[in-house]
Amino acid sequence: MALKRKTGKNGEAEMSFLEHLEELRWHIIRSLIAIVAFMIVAFVFKTVLFDTVLLAPSTPEFITNRALCQFGQYLHETLHTENPDILCINRDNEFQLISIKMSGQITTHIVVALVAGLIMAFPFVIREFWSFFRPALHTNEARHARGAVLASTSLFFTGVLFGYFILAPLSIHFLTSYQVSPDVINQINIRSYIGTLTSICLATGIVFELPIIAFFLTKIGIITPAFMRKYRKHSIVVIFILAAIITPPDVFSQTLVAIPLLLLYEVSIFISAGVIKSKNRKHDEFMKEENND
Repeated sequence: MALKRKTGKNGEAEMSFLEHLEELRWHIIRSLIAIVAFMIVAFVFKTVLFDTVLLAPSTPEFITNRALCQFGQYLHETLHTENPDILCINRDNEFQLISIKMSGQITTHIVVALVAGLIMAFPFVIREFWSFFRPALHTNEARHARGAVLASTSLFFTGVLFGYFILAPLSIHFLTSYQVSPDVINQINIRSYIGTLTSICLATGIVFELPIIAFFLTKIGIITPAFMRKYRKHSIVVIFILAAIITPPDVFSQTLVAIPLLLLYEVSIFISAGVIKSKNRKHDEFMKEENND
């Protein structure tokens, strides 16, 4: 004789703990399938992945490098600066990418394809986990969370693009042009180059999730807008430390990362205040209904 499931708050049948684990397992499996599928696509299109995407920031033809060079020439013409090529980066860098292991290039290819699969499958993975947690939410909470999932995906890709188009060219220029002696030639391992580039993009993608993190932490009562305003000065120090970790050791790059993070922190305060306001409104409505009863 089959046991009947209990009915939950949304009128749906509640699942047991093992049934929840089984449901979570299938969400994870579907997410892994999406990652592997995108990984295979990235692996097949090796030329596009490496020559067009990963190696492009190190070339003078890259859009960011060309824009900076043109801006430097504009400053030279308008402000009569001494060197018109002062902002032309990744043009005269004399460095070579090498592989020092027999399996170095194939393992690099696999690792890069995996990272590309993770990035491209991110919206699908978020949607799968949203589908798992959605039944536990009220109707209004589910509606707001759906917007948060869309915002999470948008912020992640914005952070990845910021890291790729802004930080990566500057980091490559600084790290490959820095010399302790003119007699030392930079011969950079391909794994080191790829690792630096992917870590920058993934790190900026993650830290751009700050407003989403603030939304959920406020939802569960860990932080409040008053708390975030009180420790604003401390957060500035933390942000600059974080910027120093994910950027090369120069003030310009660190400031370039810190500015959007500071803006995102202020946006997080605004989002946190909105969550608290919504909670207070629901509490007032509940108390009003109780008093009427």
